Amino acid sequence: MRADLQQNRTDLACALRWAARLNLHEGVDNHFSLAVPDDDGVMRGNRFLINPYGWHWSEITASSLVLCDSGGSVLEGENDVEDTAFFIHSRIHMGAPHATCVLHTHMPYATSITLLEEGRLEMMEQNALLFDGRIAYDDDYEGLALSADEGDRLARKIGNNSILFMASHGIVVAGPTVADAFNDLYYLERASMFQVMAKSQGGKLRTIPKRVREATHQQVLAEAPKIADRHFTALRRVLDRVEPDYRH
Repeated sequence: MRADLQQNRTDLACALRWAARLNLHEGVDNHFSLAVPDDDGVMRGNRFLINPYGWHWSEITASSLVLCDSGGSVLEGENDVEDTAFFIHSRIHMGAPHATCVLHTHMPYATSITLLEEGRLEMMEQNALLFDGRIAYDDDYEGLALSADEGDRLARKIGNNSILFMASHGIVVAGPTVADAFNDLYYLERASMFQVMAKSQGGKLRTIPKRVREATHQQVLAEAPKIADRHFTALRRVLDRVEPDYRH
């Protein structure tokens, strides 16, 4: 159990470091979390690792991450958890059982889509097709997430989906592992970037036939886990070479 928890810490620290390197962060705000089993080994979603309040993502280490419970108590760590981080992540972990890893960012291109009325990621490009049928949209901005009610509302909005676009705010990515969630985060921003760039050209956008979308969806189901594993393994290798302190 302790070895697994240490690996979880290392993976989450790696994801945070890389999010900073890729400019997917915003100051010392936004949050990544990972649900971990209780002491009896059962995953209930009521204990999770999360980045500490006030730390820049580029300085996060495995040991700086906070282990807390759904009541807000810090179980391990000397740092605090920011209030909106607690309410968003604790309620999504409990309300959406598939959301073992929850990544919330204001990454530029995806967030820009949330600023449009009926802003949607359009299924017109290969990266976007990774998310076909996996996205939920919250079109009602309700201010800062400073209550359990708001966290519960976001959990209901994401439902069984992997992605939540939050109106006038940002995005949430949920996945079964850090590798899966971070891979989705990366390609979601790439897909959003290509869409914004394409629309800026003012031309007519391409469409992809339904039969091709359906066939690609089946391909993605088979390929995505392998892509995520290869991608995150490479990210670990790079950090092990250039920023090995993230493991400490």
